[in-house]
Amino acid sequence: MQTFSKMLSITALTASLVFGMASAAFAAPKTDFKVAWSIYVGWMPWGYANDHGIVKKWADKYGLTIEVTQFNDYVESMNQYTAGAFDAVTLTNMDGLSIPAAGGVDTTAVIVGDFSNGNDAVILKDKTSLGDVKDQNVNLVEFSVSHYLLARALESLKLTEQDVKVVNTSDADMVAAYKTADVTAVVTWNPLVATILEDPTAKTVFDSSQIPGEIIDLMVANSDVLKDNPNFGKALAGIWYETAALMTADNDEGEAARKAMGSASGTDLKGFEAQIAATKLFDKPADAVAFTASPSLPKTMDLVRKFLFEKGLLGSGAASADVIGIEMPDGKVLGDSGNVKLRFTETYMKAAADGSL
Repeated sequence: MQTFSKMLSITALTASLVFGMASAAFAAPKTDFKVAWSIYVGWMPWGYANDHGIVKKWADKYGLTIEVTQFNDYVESMNQYTAGAFDAVTLTNMDGLSIPAAGGVDTTAVIVGDFSNGNDAVILKDKTSLGDVKDQNVNLVEFSVSHYLLARALESLKLTEQDVKVVNTSDADMVAAYKTADVTAVVTWNPLVATILEDPTAKTVFDSSQIPGEIIDLMVANSDVLKDNPNFGKALAGIWYETAALMTADNDEGEAARKAMGSASGTDLKGFEAQIAATKLFDKPADAVAFTASPSLPKTMDLVRKFLFEKGLLGSGAASADVIGIEMPDGKVLGDSGNVKLRFTETYMKAAADGSL
């Protein structure tokens, strides 16, 4: 009996050791990561970096493999990230809250890349005043930043969404939709804005420069993935700031990079530089850190979460805009501190600013 007991003990010990080793193996940091991005002036550096070896350079530095995938449909890229198919994705501050965060995926803004300063626009056909939007059908990507821009534009006229009719239209279909006779108003972002404005009937009547700092473009990552693999965040920051510096350089290399990014987004050097001019690009990490830590960010996110709550986009049964917690870099939480699903951090941008990547 004593021998049997010893055998059980040895068996239990062996099983425990095997289980412990297996657990340790499963808990080990991963080395392969997948990043999704879509066409937009502030996100073109990701495609360029992938095509020109910058992604591989920074991935190699940290012993990682980073696969970068371009999506033609912005919403699909976010849905894929939310479903767990990607570790990181480019999106706006509002969409980060309404899609992955509201979908229960704890998400961290690794890089605050820019804010739209004219790249998003309300465009009317054969009309020159924002007031002319009243009673019109307005084609836009429903519940996206375009929807938010329309709401802010209507507010400036003391109008509401009840004064127009929103027609949900994919960004992939927006240019073709504008060319049809029955579409008279659209809200979209560049490079689609620039393409639509090539039509002599198209007139911008409101744009994001009238609400500066509210439409923020981010590279976000799954918070759990980031926590277990901080080198992934460092690699993303390294990729971004090296490419952004190249993108803004006033030399032949910088011009070549801008030309390549413009071509990849469906325009030329002149068109792409016009889009950059309508963007507050945070190519220097210290500037991104200052913006992210500023008191304007909580104010912007408060506006955004209230808009989303009004649209029923913070989850079914949400009692208020407080249902999802949004953590700021100083640790303060807007909303439910017990349900934080969107986080802003200076960590990786500050590492870049300090030269410690």
